[in-house]
Amino acid sequence: MSNEPLKGSCHCGTVQFEVRTPVSPAARCNCSLCRRKGALMSPPFRAAELKIVGGEDALTLYQFNTRVAKHYFCRHCGIYTFHQTRKDPDLWRVNIGCLKDVDGFSLEFSVADGASLSVVEDA
Repeated sequence: MSNEPLKGSCHCGTVQFEVRTPVSPAARCNCSLCRRKGALMSPPFRAAELKIVGGEDALTLYQFNTRVAKHYFCRHCGIYTFHQTRKDPDLWRVNIGCLKDVDGFSLEFSVADGASLSVVEDA
């Protein structure tokens, strides 16, 4: 993990956070939500590595399917910032596109098979 925290924010800047995580190997997910939001995610990290430094009251929680994963969005601009994973609720991932000075287009990524974790029909 990185020694210095990476700084991140939503599009409007209301939600601001710091996170200690590598950005590689990055991942996309093929579940119904991730296919639609199209975000590039960091590798999983422990919750203690994420610190919300501003705008926590602007975060909106979205859950679907089994309601184990917790996806957080800015209620003002709608940007997905980070989520608690379903596979291991002790782990989180951040939207690499929200990280300052990180070029997500330069990163190689794999595709996580979140669709196989579905227990209800695809939305």
